[in-house]
Amino acid sequence: MASYIVLSYWDLALASVLVLIDAGLSILFGLKIHRSLLVAAIRMAVQLTLVGLVLTALFSVVSPLWTGLAVLAMILFAGQEVMQRQDRRLSGWWSFGLGTGCMMMSSVLVTAFALLTAIRPSPWYDPRYAIPLLGMILGNCMTGIALGLNTLTTSLMLRRASVEAQLMLGATRWDAAAPVTRDALRSALMPTINSMSATGLVSLPGMMTGQILSGVPPSRRSNTRS
Repeated sequence: MASYIVLSYWDLALASVLVLIDAGLSILFGLKIHRSLLVAAIRMAVQLTLVGLVLTALFSVVSPLWTGLAVLAMILFAGQEVMQRQDRRLSGWWSFGLGTGCMMMSSVLVTAFALLTAIRPSPWYDPRYAIPLLGMILGNCMTGIALGLNTLTTSLMLRRASVEAQLMLGATRWDAAAPVTRDALRSALMPTINSMSATGLVSLPGMMTGQILSGVPPSRRSNTRS
């Protein structure tokens, strides 16, 4: 008897009915998001299928080159998503490069720190550990950076007259944009703060829940390498 629950294609099709209901409500109330909702659902299913096949092959080949290429691809796709979420995009390469660069520095730094200090797999670039960990961190970074950049560009447009007046009076660009920058940073950090405040009571970390279901005591630090 299998120790896990097997979902059939009919089970997945039944779950997709909820997406169709949301699309119907969008049409009913004139929200005009039914098309993007259905496209996102189809895209998610295709992406998960392809990623499952890629990860199966990637996990069987422990190579720093392939792990690095997978990390780069994940960051580039995340940067594209951040750019698409901006109401007012920056001109030139800044539209894509700023968000992508921020995510690369933050997510890669945190992932490398966790791999080298806490998890310590052998080798440290083992894709079984590096790719899932980066995916979780990158998902959180993507939301915060998208909100921060959107707040930054939108607020600068709304406060354009104020910023230009301060510049004309001799203020530096950093001083003139300081209120906007603070608002952007607060917006970027708010999802993380809310998630941390609700963790344990409202939301449960997937990694911790998985270890508990596998029989690991909550108080035990698991660092099993198999």
